[in-house]
Amino acid sequence: MPVLAAFAFAVWPADSAGLREAVQPLVEHEYPSLEKLYFHCHTHPELSFREEKTAEQLAQELKALGIEVTARVGGHGVVGVLRNGAGPTVLIRTDLDALPVKEQTGLSYTSTVRATNDLGVEVDVMHACGHDIHITSLVGTARLLTQLKDRWSGTLVFIGQPAEERGAGARAMLKDGLFTRFPKPDYCLALHVSSDMPAGTLGVVEGFMLANVDAVDITVRGVGGHGAWPHKTKDPIVLAAQTIMALQTIVSRETDPLESAVVTVGSIHGGTKHNIIPDDVKLQVTVRTFTDRVRANTLAAIRRIVRGQALSAGIPEERLPVVTIDEREFTPATYNNPELARRLGGTFKEVFGDQHVVTRKPVMGGEDFSEYGRTTDKIPICIFWLGSVEPERVAESERTGKPLPALHSNLYRPVPEPTIKTGVAAMTAAVFELVGKK
Repeated sequence: MPVLAAFAFAVWPADSAGLREAVQPLVEHEYPSLEKLYFHCHTHPELSFREEKTAEQLAQELKALGIEVTARVGGHGVVGVLRNGAGPTVLIRTDLDALPVKEQTGLSYTSTVRATNDLGVEVDVMHACGHDIHITSLVGTARLLTQLKDRWSGTLVFIGQPAEERGAGARAMLKDGLFTRFPKPDYCLALHVSSDMPAGTLGVVEGFMLANVDAVDITVRGVGGHGAWPHKTKDPIVLAAQTIMALQTIVSRETDPLESAVVTVGSIHGGTKHNIIPDDVKLQVTVRTFTDRVRANTLAAIRRIVRGQALSAGIPEERLPVVTIDEREFTPATYNNPELARRLGGTFKEVFGDQHVVTRKPVMGGEDFSEYGRTTDKIPICIFWLGSVEPERVAESERTGKPLPALHSNLYRPVPEPTIKTGVAAMTAAVFELVGKK
Protein backbone atom coordinates (compact mmCIF):
# COMPACT_ATOMS: atom_id res chain seq x y z
CA MET A 1 0.00 0.00 0.00
CA PRO A 2 1.48 3.36 -0.96
CA VAL A 3 2.04 5.62 2.03
CA LEU A 4 2.18 9.38 1.84
CA ALA A 5 5.68 10.09 3.09
CA ALA A 6 5.40 13.83 3.40
CA PHE A 7 3.10 15.93 5.51
CA ALA A 8 3.24 19.66 6.01
CA PHE A 9 1.13 22.11 7.97
CA ALA A 10 -0.46 24.98 6.15
CA VAL A 11 0.53 28.43 7.34
CA TRP A 12 -0.78 28.98 10.85
CA PRO A 13 -2.41 32.33 11.55
CA ALA A 14 -0.08 35.19 12.28
CA ASP A 15 -1.64 35.83 15.70
CA SER A 16 -0.83 32.29 16.87
CA ALA A 17 2.40 33.67 18.35
CA GLY A 18 4.72 31.00 17.08
CA LEU A 19 2.29 28.13 17.66
CA ARG A 20 3.03 26.65 14.25
CA GLU A 21 6.74 26.67 14.98
CA ALA A 22 6.09 24.93 18.28
CA VAL A 23 3.59 22.32 17.06
CA GLN A 24 5.02 21.16 13.75
CA PRO A 25 8.34 19.84 15.12
CA LEU A 26 6.56 18.20 18.05
CA VAL A 27 4.22 16.32 15.71
CA GLU A 28 7.16 15.21 13.59
CA HIS A 29 9.13 14.17 16.68
CA GLU A 30 6.26 12.20 18.20
CA TYR A 31 5.10 10.49 15.03
CA PRO A 32 7.46 7.46 15.01
CA SER A 33 6.31 6.35 18.46
CA LEU A 34 2.70 7.21 17.63
CA GLU A 35 2.93 4.99 14.57
CA LYS A 36 4.14 2.12 16.76
CA LEU A 37 1.21 2.73 19.09
CA TYR A 38 -1.18 2.68 16.13
CA PHE A 39 0.21 -0.61 14.83
CA HIS A 40 -0.06 -2.09 18.33
CA CYS A 41 -3.69 -0.99 18.68
CA HIS A 42 -4.53 -2.24 15.20
CA THR A 43 -3.06 -5.69 15.81
CA HIS A 44 -4.59 -6.03 19.30
CA PRO A 45 -8.27 -5.09 18.80
CA GLU A 46 -10.87 -5.90 21.45
CA LEU A 47 -14.63 -6.22 21.20
CA SER A 48 -17.10 -3.89 22.91
CA PHE A 49 -17.24 -4.29 26.71
CA ARG A 50 -13.94 -6.27 26.54
CA GLU A 51 -11.46 -3.44 25.98
CA GLU A 52 -9.35 -4.26 29.06
CA LYS A 53 -5.90 -4.29 27.43
CA THR A 54 -6.67 -1.32 25.19
CA ALA A 55 -7.78 0.68 28.22
CA GLU A 56 -4.63 -0.30 30.10
CA GLN A 57 -2.48 0.83 27.17
CA LEU A 58 -4.21 4.21 27.03
CA ALA A 59 -3.96 4.65 30.80
CA GLN A 60 -0.21 3.94 30.69
CA GLU A 61 0.28 6.48 27.89
CA LEU A 62 -1.54 9.21 29.84
CA LYS A 63 0.17 8.38 33.16
CA ALA A 64 3.56 8.66 31.45
CA LEU A 65 2.69 12.30 30.73
CA GLY A 66 1.96 13.05 34.38
CA ILE A 67 -1.79 13.11 33.79
CA GLU A 68 -4.03 12.06 36.68
CA VAL A 69 -5.68 8.83 35.48
CA THR A 70 -8.72 6.92 36.74
CA ALA A 71 -9.48 3.51 35.24
CA ARG A 72 -12.65 1.39 35.04
CA VAL A 73 -15.10 4.26 34.71
CA GLY A 74 -18.31 2.82 33.30
CA GLY A 75 -16.65 -0.50 32.53
CA HIS A 76 -13.28 -0.21 30.82
CA GLY A 77 -13.50 3.58 30.50
CA VAL A 78 -10.40 5.68 31.18
CA VAL A 79 -10.41 9.29 32.41
CA GLY A 80 -7.28 11.44 32.46
CA VAL A 81 -7.33 14.92 33.98
CA LEU A 82 -4.71 17.57 33.21
CA ARG A 83 -5.10 20.74 35.28
CA ASN A 84 -3.25 23.85 34.15
CA GLY A 85 -4.61 26.86 35.97
CA ALA A 86 -7.81 28.82 35.54
CA GLY A 87 -9.77 28.56 32.33
CA PRO A 88 -12.30 26.45 30.44
CA THR A 89 -12.54 22.68 30.82
CA VAL A 90 -12.39 20.73 27.57
CA LEU A 91 -13.16 17.01 27.25
CA ILE A 92 -11.47 15.08 24.41
CA ARG A 93 -12.85 11.62 23.69
CA THR A 94 -11.59 8.54 21.93
CA ASP A 95 -13.48 5.29 21.59
CA LEU A 96 -11.70 2.00 22.35
CA ASP A 97 -13.61 -0.93 20.88
CA ALA A 98 -13.27 -2.90 17.64
CA LEU A 99 -15.69 -4.92 15.50
CA PRO A 100 -16.35 -8.62 14.83
CA VAL A 101 -14.90 -8.40 11.31
CA LYS A 102 -12.24 -10.53 9.59
CA GLU A 103 -9.68 -8.14 8.13
CA GLN A 104 -8.94 -8.65 4.41
CA THR A 105 -6.72 -5.64 3.69
CA GLY A 106 -3.53 -7.64 3.15
CA LEU A 107 -1.51 -5.14 5.19
CA SER A 108 1.65 -6.30 6.91
CA TYR A 109 -0.03 -5.39 10.20
CA THR A 110 -3.36 -7.06 9.46
CA SER A 111 -5.25 -8.12 12.56
CA THR A 112 -5.38 -11.88 13.12
CA VAL A 113 -7.14 -11.65 16.49
CA ARG A 114 -10.03 -13.94 17.30
CA ALA A 115 -12.19 -13.58 20.39
CA THR A 116 -15.35 -14.97 21.93
CA ASN A 117 -18.41 -12.75 21.65
CA ASP A 118 -21.31 -12.39 24.08
CA LEU A 119 -23.00 -15.46 22.60
CA GLY A 120 -19.96 -17.63 23.20
CA VAL A 121 -19.09 -17.73 19.48
CA GLU A 122 -15.50 -17.26 18.35
CA VAL A 123 -15.22 -14.37 15.88
CA ASP A 124 -12.51 -12.42 14.07
CA VAL A 125 -11.82 -8.92 15.39
CA MET A 126 -10.72 -5.81 13.47
CA HIS A 127 -10.51 -2.07 14.01
CA ALA A 128 -12.72 -1.55 10.96
CA CYS A 129 -14.03 1.81 12.16
CA GLY A 130 -10.74 3.56 12.86
CA HIS A 131 -10.87 3.62 16.64
CA ASP A 132 -7.16 2.77 16.62
CA ILE A 133 -6.55 6.03 14.75
CA HIS A 134 -8.73 7.85 17.30
CA ILE A 135 -6.76 6.41 20.24
CA THR A 136 -3.44 7.34 18.66
CA SER A 137 -4.61 10.86 17.84
CA LEU A 138 -5.76 11.43 21.41
CA VAL A 139 -2.43 10.25 22.81
CA GLY A 140 -0.58 12.50 20.37
CA THR A 141 -2.76 15.45 21.35
CA ALA A 142 -2.12 14.78 25.05
CA ARG A 143 1.63 14.67 24.41
CA LEU A 144 1.63 17.99 22.58
CA LEU A 145 -0.56 19.78 25.09
CA THR A 146 1.52 18.65 28.06
CA GLN A 147 4.64 19.95 26.34
CA LEU A 148 2.94 23.26 25.51
CA LYS A 149 1.42 23.96 28.94
CA ASP A 150 2.95 27.44 28.98
CA ARG A 151 0.71 28.38 26.03
CA TRP A 152 -2.71 27.53 27.44
CA SER A 153 -4.68 27.71 30.66
CA GLY A 154 -7.56 25.53 31.81
CA THR A 155 -8.35 21.87 32.43
CA LEU A 156 -8.32 19.01 29.93
CA VAL A 157 -10.21 15.76 30.42
CA PHE A 158 -9.02 12.93 28.16
CA ILE A 159 -11.37 9.97 28.05
CA GLY A 160 -11.15 6.52 26.51
CA GLN A 161 -14.71 5.32 26.05
CA PRO A 162 -15.73 1.66 25.79
CA ALA A 163 -18.55 0.10 23.76
CA GLU A 164 -19.16 2.84 21.21
CA GLU A 165 -20.08 0.22 18.63
CA ARG A 166 -22.82 -1.02 20.93
CA GLY A 167 -24.11 2.49 21.67
CA ALA A 168 -23.70 1.96 25.40
CA GLY A 169 -20.29 3.21 26.49
CA ALA A 170 -21.04 6.92 26.80
CA ARG A 171 -24.14 6.29 28.91
CA ALA A 172 -22.16 3.92 31.13
CA MET A 173 -19.43 6.52 31.76
CA LEU A 174 -21.96 9.25 32.45
CA LYS A 175 -23.87 6.99 34.84
CA ASP A 176 -20.60 6.26 36.64
CA GLY A 177 -20.06 9.96 37.34
CA LEU A 178 -18.09 11.29 34.37
CA PHE A 179 -19.56 14.77 34.86
CA THR A 180 -19.68 14.63 38.68
CA ARG A 181 -16.56 12.74 39.82
CA PHE A 182 -14.36 14.64 37.39
CA PRO A 183 -14.22 18.27 36.20
CA LYS A 184 -17.39 19.03 34.25
CA PRO A 185 -16.47 20.13 30.72
CA ASP A 186 -17.46 23.39 29.10
CA TYR A 187 -16.92 21.73 25.71
CA CYS A 188 -16.67 18.14 24.46
CA LEU A 189 -14.61 17.30 21.38
CA ALA A 190 -13.99 14.19 19.30
CA LEU A 191 -12.88 13.24 15.81
CA HIS A 192 -13.85 10.34 13.56
CA VAL A 193 -12.09 8.96 10.53
CA SER A 194 -13.84 9.30 7.19
CA SER A 195 -13.51 6.51 4.64
CA ASP A 196 -14.15 8.74 1.63
CA MET A 197 -12.09 11.87 2.42
CA PRO A 198 -8.41 12.32 1.54
CA ALA A 199 -5.90 12.09 4.37
CA GLY A 200 -4.84 15.61 5.34
CA THR A 201 -8.38 16.98 5.10
CA LEU A 202 -11.05 17.71 7.70
CA GLY A 203 -14.84 17.78 7.51
CA VAL A 204 -17.10 19.93 9.69
CA VAL A 205 -20.87 19.71 10.15
CA GLU A 206 -22.98 22.29 11.97
CA GLY A 207 -26.06 20.87 13.69
CA PHE A 208 -27.16 17.30 13.06
CA MET A 209 -24.19 15.20 11.94
CA LEU A 210 -25.21 11.61 12.72
CA ALA A 211 -28.55 9.91 13.25
CA ASN A 212 -30.68 8.31 15.93
CA VAL A 213 -30.10 4.56 15.65
CA ASP A 214 -32.70 2.02 16.80
CA ALA A 215 -32.52 -1.75 16.52
CA VAL A 216 -35.98 -3.28 16.17
CA ASP A 217 -36.63 -7.03 16.44
CA ILE A 218 -39.92 -8.33 15.05
CA THR A 219 -41.26 -11.83 15.45
CA VAL A 220 -44.02 -12.40 12.89
CA ARG A 221 -46.10 -15.25 14.27
CA GLY A 222 -48.47 -17.50 12.36
CA VAL A 223 -49.91 -21.00 12.49
CA GLY A 224 -47.61 -23.53 10.86
CA GLY A 225 -48.41 -26.67 8.92
CA HIS A 226 -47.79 -28.63 5.74
CA GLY A 227 -46.81 -26.72 2.61
CA ALA A 228 -49.30 -28.75 0.59
CA TRP A 229 -52.23 -27.55 2.72
CA PRO A 230 -51.58 -23.81 3.10
CA HIS A 231 -55.29 -23.13 3.61
CA LYS A 232 -55.02 -24.87 6.99
CA THR A 233 -52.28 -22.52 8.17
CA LYS A 234 -51.60 -18.83 8.76
CA ASP A 235 -48.39 -18.45 6.78
CA PRO A 236 -45.93 -16.14 8.61
CA ILE A 237 -43.57 -16.04 5.61
CA VAL A 238 -46.19 -14.49 3.35
CA LEU A 239 -47.18 -12.18 6.20
CA ALA A 240 -43.55 -11.20 6.78
CA ALA A 241 -43.16 -10.35 3.09
CA GLN A 242 -46.28 -8.19 3.14
CA THR A 243 -45.10 -6.53 6.33
CA ILE A 244 -41.67 -5.74 4.88
CA MET A 245 -43.26 -4.03 1.88
CA ALA A 246 -45.72 -2.13 4.07
CA LEU A 247 -42.89 -0.84 6.27
CA GLN A 248 -41.43 0.93 3.23
CA THR A 249 -44.41 3.31 3.21
CA ILE A 250 -43.35 4.84 6.54
CA VAL A 251 -40.65 6.92 4.88
CA SER A 252 -42.35 7.41 1.52
CA ARG A 253 -45.86 8.23 2.79
CA GLU A 254 -45.76 9.04 6.52
CA THR A 255 -42.62 11.17 6.86
CA ASP A 256 -42.36 14.81 5.81
CA PRO A 257 -40.30 14.81 2.58
CA LEU A 258 -38.11 17.53 4.10
CA GLU A 259 -37.28 15.25 7.05
CA SER A 260 -34.98 12.22 6.93
CA ALA A 261 -35.62 8.63 7.96
CA VAL A 262 -34.47 5.14 7.02
CA VAL A 263 -36.27 1.86 7.75
CA THR A 264 -34.16 -1.10 6.61
CA VAL A 265 -34.97 -4.76 7.14
CA GLY A 266 -31.49 -6.21 7.36
CA SER A 267 -32.31 -9.78 8.32
CA ILE A 268 -35.15 -12.26 7.79
CA HIS A 269 -35.15 -15.81 9.10
CA GLY A 270 -37.96 -18.34 8.97
CA GLY A 271 -38.62 -21.96 8.14
CA THR A 272 -36.58 -25.15 8.04
CA LYS A 273 -37.72 -27.13 4.97
CA HIS A 274 -39.34 -26.77 1.54
CA ASN A 275 -42.69 -28.24 2.49
CA ILE A 276 -43.14 -26.89 6.01
CA ILE A 277 -44.92 -23.63 6.77
CA PRO A 278 -43.27 -22.41 9.99
CA ASP A 279 -44.85 -20.94 13.08
CA ASP A 280 -42.87 -17.72 12.97
CA VAL A 281 -40.42 -15.51 11.06
CA LYS A 282 -37.91 -13.18 12.67
CA LEU A 283 -37.02 -9.78 11.22
CA GLN A 284 -34.21 -7.45 12.28
CA VAL A 285 -34.74 -3.81 11.38
CA THR A 286 -32.49 -0.76 11.68
CA VAL A 287 -34.23 2.61 11.99
CA ARG A 288 -32.39 5.89 11.40
CA THR A 289 -33.80 9.35 12.08
CA PHE A 290 -32.55 12.75 13.23
CA THR A 291 -35.22 14.41 15.35
CA ASP A 292 -36.90 12.92 18.40
CA ARG A 293 -40.30 13.59 16.83
CA VAL A 294 -39.58 11.69 13.61
CA ARG A 295 -38.06 8.87 15.64
CA ALA A 296 -41.17 8.53 17.81
CA ASN A 297 -43.48 8.64 14.79
CA THR A 298 -41.43 6.06 12.90
CA LEU A 299 -41.30 3.57 15.77
CA ALA A 300 -45.03 4.00 16.41
CA ALA A 301 -45.74 3.39 12.73
CA ILE A 302 -43.70 0.18 12.78
CA ARG A 303 -45.74 -1.14 15.70
CA ARG A 304 -49.03 -0.13 14.05
CA ILE A 305 -48.20 -1.58 10.62
CA VAL A 306 -46.87 -4.86 11.99
CA ARG A 307 -50.01 -5.37 14.07
CA GLY A 308 -52.33 -4.21 11.30
CA GLN A 309 -50.87 -6.58 8.73
CA ALA A 310 -51.29 -9.48 11.13
CA LEU A 311 -54.91 -8.61 11.88
CA SER A 312 -55.70 -8.32 8.16
CA ALA A 313 -54.25 -11.83 7.67
CA GLY A 314 -56.55 -13.22 10.33
CA ILE A 315 -53.87 -13.92 12.90
CA PRO A 316 -55.55 -14.65 16.26
CA GLU A 317 -54.92 -12.26 19.14
CA GLU A 318 -52.67 -14.69 20.99
CA ARG A 319 -50.43 -14.99 17.88
CA LEU A 320 -50.03 -11.32 17.00
CA PRO A 321 -46.46 -10.20 16.24
CA VAL A 322 -43.97 -9.26 18.95
CA VAL A 323 -42.04 -6.01 18.41
CA THR A 324 -39.01 -5.37 20.63
CA ILE A 325 -37.02 -2.13 20.70
CA ASP A 326 -33.94 -2.34 22.93
CA GLU A 327 -33.54 1.10 24.48
CA ARG A 328 -30.27 0.01 26.09
CA GLU A 329 -28.51 0.09 22.73
CA PHE A 330 -30.34 3.10 21.31
CA THR A 331 -27.89 5.69 20.02
CA PRO A 332 -29.29 9.25 19.92
CA ALA A 333 -28.56 11.61 17.06
CA THR A 334 -25.33 13.56 17.23
CA TYR A 335 -25.98 17.30 17.17
CA ASN A 336 -22.90 19.47 16.84
CA ASN A 337 -23.37 22.79 18.59
CA PRO A 338 -23.51 25.11 15.54
CA GLU A 339 -21.54 27.94 17.13
CA LEU A 340 -18.80 25.58 18.34
CA ALA A 341 -18.61 23.76 14.99
CA ARG A 342 -18.42 27.07 13.14
CA ARG A 343 -15.68 28.27 15.48
CA LEU A 344 -13.60 25.12 15.03
CA GLY A 345 -14.17 25.13 11.28
CA GLY A 346 -12.74 28.63 11.13
CA THR A 347 -9.73 27.55 13.17
CA PHE A 348 -9.10 24.57 10.91
CA LYS A 349 -9.22 26.77 7.82
CA GLU A 350 -6.69 29.15 9.35
CA VAL A 351 -4.41 26.27 10.31
CA PHE A 352 -4.72 23.94 7.33
CA GLY A 353 -6.00 26.22 4.58
CA ASP A 354 -9.49 26.50 3.10
CA GLN A 355 -8.81 23.78 0.54
CA HIS A 356 -8.25 21.18 3.29
CA VAL A 357 -11.46 21.86 5.23
CA VAL A 358 -14.87 20.95 3.81
CA THR A 359 -18.43 21.35 5.00
CA ARG A 360 -20.08 17.92 5.09
CA LYS A 361 -23.70 16.84 5.01
CA PRO A 362 -25.24 14.79 7.83
CA VAL A 363 -25.11 11.02 7.42
CA MET A 364 -27.28 8.22 8.79
CA GLY A 365 -24.52 6.55 10.76
CA GLY A 366 -24.65 6.63 14.55
CA GLU A 367 -22.28 7.74 17.34
CA ASP A 368 -22.90 7.70 21.07
CA PHE A 369 -20.63 10.73 21.48
CA SER A 370 -24.01 12.45 21.19
CA GLU A 371 -24.78 11.48 24.80
CA TYR A 372 -22.31 14.02 26.19
CA GLY A 373 -24.43 16.86 24.79
CA ARG A 374 -27.79 15.48 25.93
CA THR A 375 -27.44 15.73 29.70
CA THR A 376 -29.32 18.41 31.62
CA ASP A 377 -26.19 20.59 31.35
CA LYS A 378 -26.56 20.72 27.52
CA ILE A 379 -22.80 20.98 27.10
CA PRO A 380 -21.73 22.10 23.60
CA ILE A 381 -20.21 19.19 21.68
CA CYS A 382 -18.50 18.85 18.32
CA ILE A 383 -17.17 15.81 16.49
CA PHE A 384 -15.44 16.37 13.16
CA TRP A 385 -14.40 14.15 10.26
CA LEU A 386 -10.76 13.20 9.70
CA GLY A 387 -9.81 12.20 6.16
CA SER A 388 -7.97 8.87 6.11
CA VAL A 389 -7.57 7.70 2.51
CA GLU A 390 -4.75 8.32 0.03
CA PRO A 391 -5.75 11.30 -2.14
CA GLU A 392 -5.05 9.34 -5.32
CA ARG A 393 -7.47 6.61 -4.27
CA VAL A 394 -10.17 9.18 -3.54
CA ALA A 395 -9.55 10.83 -6.93
CA GLU A 396 -9.77 7.47 -8.69
CA SER A 397 -13.04 6.67 -6.93
CA GLU A 398 -14.50 10.01 -7.96
CA ARG A 399 -13.32 9.48 -11.54
CA THR A 400 -14.55 5.91 -11.96
CA GLY A 401 -17.57 5.95 -9.66
CA LYS A 402 -16.27 2.86 -7.86
CA PRO A 403 -16.92 3.35 -4.13
CA LEU A 404 -14.13 3.10 -1.59
CA PRO A 405 -14.39 0.53 1.22
CA ALA A 406 -16.71 1.98 3.83
CA LEU A 407 -16.29 2.10 7.58
CA HIS A 408 -16.96 -1.38 9.03
CA SER A 409 -15.70 -2.96 5.78
CA ASN A 410 -13.08 -5.70 6.05
CA LEU A 411 -11.15 -3.78 3.35
CA TYR A 412 -11.08 -0.38 5.07
CA ARG A 413 -7.45 0.70 5.51
CA PRO A 414 -6.63 4.24 6.63
CA VAL A 415 -3.21 5.51 5.62
CA PRO A 416 -1.47 6.06 8.98
CA GLU A 417 1.04 8.90 8.68
CA PRO A 418 -0.92 11.82 7.22
CA THR A 419 -4.10 10.73 9.01
CA ILE A 420 -2.50 10.59 12.46
CA LYS A 421 -0.48 13.76 11.97
CA THR A 422 -3.55 15.66 10.81
CA GLY A 423 -5.64 14.24 13.66
CA VAL A 424 -3.12 15.30 16.29
CA ALA A 425 -2.62 18.75 14.77
CA ALA A 426 -6.35 19.35 14.31
CA MET A 427 -7.34 18.34 17.83
CA THR A 428 -4.46 20.36 19.27
CA ALA A 429 -5.60 23.39 17.26
CA ALA A 430 -9.19 22.84 18.43
CA VAL A 431 -8.14 22.76 22.09
CA PHE A 432 -5.98 25.86 21.69
CA GLU A 433 -8.95 27.67 20.15
CA LEU A 434 -10.89 26.99 23.36
CA VAL A 435 -8.24 27.30 26.09
CA GLY A 436 -5.20 28.87 24.45
CA LYS A 437 -3.78 32.08 25.84
CA LYS A 438 -4.23 35.01 23.46
